[in-house]
Amino acid sequence: MPLAAIDWLSQNQLRNDLPGTILKEPPATTSAAQPEITVTPLKAKSGPIGLVSAATTGLPVDLWGNSAAKELAHLIHAVKVDKSPAMQALLFTLLLSETHPPTTDPDTLLLAQLDRLMQLGAPDPAQALAEQAGPTATPARFQRWFNAALLTGDEDLACAALAAKPFLAPNYAARIFCSVRRGDWSTGALTLETAYSLELLPESELALLDRFLNPDIFEDASPLPKPRNVTPLEFRLFESIGEALPTPPLPRAFAAADLRGVSGWKAQIEAAERLTHIGALNPNQLLGLYTERKAAASGGVWERVAAIQDLDNALNAKNKTKVAETLQTAWHEMQAIGIEIAFADLFSTRLAALPLEGSSAVLAWHINLLSADYEVAAENRPNETPETLLLSAIASGDAVENTPTSPLAQAINTGFNSGSKAQELAPKALRDLIEQGDLGEAILEAMMLFQQGAQGNSASLSQALATFRLVGLEDTARRAALQLLILKDE
Repeated sequence: MPLAAIDWLSQNQLRNDLPGTILKEPPATTSAAQPEITVTPLKAKSGPIGLVSAATTGLPVDLWGNSAAKELAHLIHAVKVDKSPAMQALLFTLLLSETHPPTTDPDTLLLAQLDRLMQLGAPDPAQALAEQAGPTATPARFQRWFNAALLTGDEDLACAALAAKPFLAPNYAARIFCSVRRGDWSTGALTLETAYSLELLPESELALLDRFLNPDIFEDASPLPKPRNVTPLEFRLFESIGEALPTPPLPRAFAAADLRGVSGWKAQIEAAERLTHIGALNPNQLLGLYTERKAAASGGVWERVAAIQDLDNALNAKNKTKVAETLQTAWHEMQAIGIEIAFADLFSTRLAALPLEGSSAVLAWHINLLSADYEVAAENRPNETPETLLLSAIASGDAVENTPTSPLAQAINTGFNSGSKAQELAPKALRDLIEQGDLGEAILEAMMLFQQGAQGNSASLSQALATFRLVGLEDTARRAALQLLILKDE
């Protein structure tokens, strides 16, 4: 049984016990104006699709409204979230929330969701979402399901479906692979011979499949050259012939394959760090890997393992001196790979319980502000500097009266100073989308604005924060702003 890259989505069912990757917002408004009665023909509505219930995410099942599927697909592909954990969480929520698909061209949106989940390094939920939607309904759906299953270790499910509907095969390589996986070596060999004779596959792929079918013949052969653009099927074939490809140079989705329990401890840790960085892994799984055993060496990943274990031991012993000594080191190690928010989620509660002093107290407070308990942390600031006053205000959903000195702080303060004027500060184009019921498109556009704001466009940042607050995504606005302010120098 493969170890799921996202264990809480390894089963195709709605869940309510979700980690921080999925937002748990209070219900979001679908209109900035007084609600109007709309009428939609029942035949135009298909059943909702999603892995997380609308009650959990706070997003309505009619999230996509009447937005054009192609425009939604474009925005899903275009929005960048690598440098903002709050935007990562929001994007995962949009992709996985239970919603009605668009009434026209619904597959365009579904395929965009599946592709983006794979790009984010989340083949487990991509597989589960495809299964819920009906993975054999179209060849395009099947190909995405097949690719995800190859990386999660569930390829036998997809191969069984392919045996029942051979026309779904994305290519002859998939037919050959599945024939052999299902124990039908003769059909696989015959199909390979046909592919050779008719030149139906590239020579490199034919050579790889030949070694897969006939390992004894090539036992002493030199290793095959590595393909430039590795597909999930090629990845599994190389693994099957004993020439497994390292995942760090490959797209992020391949890192999930290292968490199936077939890779070494170091490879598992590095894969978990890579997925945690984008918000595609429960931080507790990373902590489990960090603390699994003693560091095997020094340098690189082992420095991070040692630092986390030292801090974990100090916190368990409630030794304030040791915590102060180890906290800075562990924090710097997490900064180096960009997983500060996961670190905060893991250690903030225990740090808050210890009365630290000096710089350690300030750092612990910042870490607490980066966690889900930021509102509690706001009431326990370590000093009364302009910076801490602003951070406390933002964590409480307020603004400060005195204008901050930096452009970034000014833009954030403006976004939270809007209050009843949030409707005016939010761009008219987004307000129009909200009033039309196209909430999902408005949120994606606001995420694009936030991206511009994080890169230095102050007006866009203020507008994005005001829009998030306008539609009820208050937690997103606060956490995004706190992350920018605290992590701005990294």
